[in-house]
Amino acid sequence: MNFYIIIPAHNEASSIGLTLDSLVNQTHLPKKVVVMNDNSTDNTQDIVEAIAEKHPWISLINSKSSNLHLPGSKIINAFYKGFETLDDDYDVICKFDADLIFPTNYLEQLTFHFNNNEKLGMAAGFCYIEKSGDWVLENLTNKDHIRGALKAYRKTCFNQIGELKPSMGWDTVDELLAQFYGWTIFTDESLKVKHLKPTGTDYNKASKYLQGEAMYKMRYGFIITFISALKLAYKKNSFGLFKDYLAGYFKAKKKKIDYLVSEKEGVFIRSLRWKGMLNKFK
Repeated sequence: MNFYIIIPAHNEASSIGLTLDSLVNQTHLPKKVVVMNDNSTDNTQDIVEAIAEKHPWISLINSKSSNLHLPGSKIINAFYKGFETLDDDYDVICKFDADLIFPTNYLEQLTFHFNNNEKLGMAAGFCYIEKSGDWVLENLTNKDHIRGALKAYRKTCFNQIGELKPSMGWDTVDELLAQFYGWTIFTDESLKVKHLKPTGTDYNKASKYLQGEAMYKMRYGFIITFISALKLAYKKNSFGLFKDYLAGYFKAKKKKIDYLVSEKEGVFIRSLRWKGMLNKFK
């Protein structure tokens, strides 16, 4: 299978070399890798250029945007600047973060999974972070969700879900829409990916309401939003986040911000969310 990989990067000099090295050493090499260098002020560009000189299937694109880190929109806008440079000769399109170290068989295993299930729309491994010298499962990881750091989409699925949404919550709504269109999602727990920067370490005050806004835009409704916000805040060990998420939801509702999904898709999403919560309760 032909894998096209896009890696948005902003000041990733400490990790981008490790990420690219892990891709260079794959047993199944990607056909193309595009690093979207988004307004970096460190030597991210120099590191990528040095590696790209040895591997012509790796390319670098430099772009300037704001230094403000807004989860969702900034990274997806960077992704699309890279995506626009690619042709259509791919089977799987990937959006990877610039702080990951993949096991050498990562793409080979994804190929196996996609080839053995024609309804498989998305697949990935699990993220591990370093704690006290050991690599442990990142607490936001679960078997029912593919982390935004390491998304891989079958082309047909990617097109059918309307590609990626430049909004907080993009890495949840993509899975919900994939299931709406009859695709399955698979996480392979044997594929342990080292995540060098735990999720959320670069978030700022401007982004604190965006998670709640995303829940509104996905048509969760208040009760599902309340439960989801409480669960996420608990995982992040911060009750303050719970209040921020609810505030973001009500701010979006008051402003009547545009939804990310249609009314029909929203009905499906709420049903799917309730089913998932009830199954866990049982």
